[in-house]
Amino acid sequence: MASELQTQVRAFILENYLFTDDESALGPDESLLDRGIVDSTGMLEIIMFIEDELGVQVADEEMIPENLDSVNRIAAFVSRKK
Repeated sequence: MASELQTQVRAFILENYLFTDDESALGPDESLLDRGIVDSTGMLEIIMFIEDELGVQVADEEMIPENLDSVNRIAAFVSRKK
């Protein structure tokens, strides 16, 4: 079952990049970059969302796909930082 954090992250990506509220449009482990859902600008918007809405600062060295390239990776990264 998805955590509240995963639900928030997925909702943000679905609304802002896929323009839908259909959760089946994005699997929790699907790569945002490989699927072409976000580009470098989109990644900066996701980082702003993490900082502004989720209250976690993202350091320059943390801006890597291992932390930010899927719903689950973003949720796990934010959880570690909180």
